[in-house]
Amino acid sequence: MKNNFDQVINRHATGSVKWDFIDRYQNMQTDNLLPMWVSDYDFACPSNVLEALHRRVDHGVFGYSERDEKYYTALTNWFERRHQLLIRPEWVCSIEGVVPGLSLLVQMLSQVGDSVVVQGPYYGSFAKIIKLNQRNLVENPLQEDPDAGYVMDLEQLEELFSKYRPPLFILCNPHNPTGRCWSKDELTKLLTLCEKYDVTVLSDEIWADLLLPGSTFTSVLHLESRWHSRVIAATSASKTFGLSSLRISNFLIPDADLKGRFIERLNAHGLDVFNALSMEAATAAYNGAEHWLDELLGYLAANRDWFVSQVENYMPWLRVIPAQGTYLIWIDCRALGLNDDELKNVMTEIAGIAPSMGSGFGPSGSGFIRLNLGCPRSYLEQAIKGLLRIGAQ
Repeated sequence: MKNNFDQVINRHATGSVKWDFIDRYQNMQTDNLLPMWVSDYDFACPSNVLEALHRRVDHGVFGYSERDEKYYTALTNWFERRHQLLIRPEWVCSIEGVVPGLSLLVQMLSQVGDSVVVQGPYYGSFAKIIKLNQRNLVENPLQEDPDAGYVMDLEQLEELFSKYRPPLFILCNPHNPTGRCWSKDELTKLLTLCEKYDVTVLSDEIWADLLLPGSTFTSVLHLESRWHSRVIAATSASKTFGLSSLRISNFLIPDADLKGRFIERLNAHGLDVFNALSMEAATAAYNGAEHWLDELLGYLAANRDWFVSQVENYMPWLRVIPAQGTYLIWIDCRALGLNDDELKNVMTEIAGIAPSMGSGFGPSGSGFIRLNLGCPRSYLEQAIKGLLRIGAQ
């Protein structure tokens, strides 16, 4: 049975950050705005996940729970099937979310005042956990490329490594907000630099399953085992299957010493207890939602193709950046000649949409917007009508 991703599900009054709290987080008036900012789906999660959750709820007992063999087997089999990546169960450390885990690792692997390098435009939560932990954010801006979308500036990165001697580099792969999937060659060159300057790579790979047709995902763990002592990969079922509030993520840490230190940090913060429903949902998704995901990927690709065609055919004032993954679209609005405040006003007051403003992704994002295409086509049609109004002004 095919899934109906065109179905519109009313998410108002469900505590949805995306739909119910635009005014709190975006400082926008919410009346009649189409929210396209938070990166979660407007689709129901896979039916087999709902069935598994119902069974667990019907059991009625929610005492302390732990990951069992089924959980580890589901996770490792998934990565072997989908990405030809062999993960050893002993590498897996679980925590309620990727960002909390990254924050603990920043605390664990660096000192107050140390520099942490990120590639701009960068996910805003990276900046938050670096700055609030009193570390120095150092930006390595990506370079725009007409075919790939963006490429790494490895020459400038080496200059930063030499100057700041950072202990940590936070990688996003596939990259949020641009949708770039890093190649084996790029990652090899990156890790060669990290080895030279003794930098540990924290690789946020939460978008790994969400690839556009013809694209492949390469994890830092796909590369030579010689680098396993300086790479940590973060994964989760949340983006893939629409389970963002059922919070459990996995940090894959091949180095036994690093893993042991991370487990100590989890225990020190009382984060060694797991949510029974989160584990149930993730296990069910990895075991039985593969066909659902394949259908969804086709729908998301069609959404993107349609949206890009509308922009390219009718909106010369906007430019869509090429991507290889995610369900996000990164749009260059600089031809409008507006500053970021003016651009925000145009998007909300004229187009009637609430985007993620590119300025929220650091200096490299100024003049851009990020939109979420993980929604029914009718929402995209509404967004296109709004964007067309900008050209009529």
